[in-house]
Amino acid sequence: MQTTPSTPQTLRVLRVDASARVEGSVTRQLADLLVQGMQESIPDLSLSRRDAAQGLPFVDDAWVNANLTDPDARSEEQRQTLASSDALVAEVMDADVWVIATPIYNFGVPASLKAWIDQIARARLTFRYTEQGPQGLLSGKKVYILTATGGTEVGSAIDFATPWLKFVLGFLGITDVEVIAADRGMMRGDAARQHAAERIVQVLARDWPALAAA
Repeated sequence: MQTTPSTPQTLRVLRVDASARVEGSVTRQLADLLVQGMQESIPDLSLSRRDAAQGLPFVDDAWVNANLTDPDARSEEQRQTLASSDALVAEVMDADVWVIATPIYNFGVPASLKAWIDQIARARLTFRYTEQGPQGLLSGKKVYILTATGGTEVGSAIDFATPWLKFVLGFLGITDVEVIAADRGMMRGDAARQHAAERIVQVLARDWPALAAA
């Protein structure tokens, strides 16, 4: 059984959506089910939302140079260059639980989600290099990955999205990661989403048992 973070007085949840679709998005629907279930179970839950699909800046030359500059030596222009990334990092550091809702596009994650990862993977902030190798600085968090695919079987040899996400999260120090998939929807139809919805009910009862007792 996976561990879950101890519930603080206020549980802070960050929801990140990456689907280019809004209406009809399976991953957004699954995220709604999970987050609403958690809210019913945890009255003091605090929810923050980040819709990566609405657009995030890509890493460019100015960003890299600013990030490589010692924080105390950065110019005002460099600080402004990193301001958006700093805000995203603050969001992920503050959250106890992340809910990442992402489809799989062409066997990988959407470009919008990759951009989000690039903005939050920051040396000295979310990971650091030591004599023993890289060390993640975001340990103790729980992540749910809610994903949907048309034809890719999640966990198969052609799924380059969920293994990559789990690796990156592990690099940042997060090892308590659970994938809930509505995969192969083009072949399985509504059964794919129904399977994932049933799994969410099971996860809510297991991880947030106050819901089951209500």
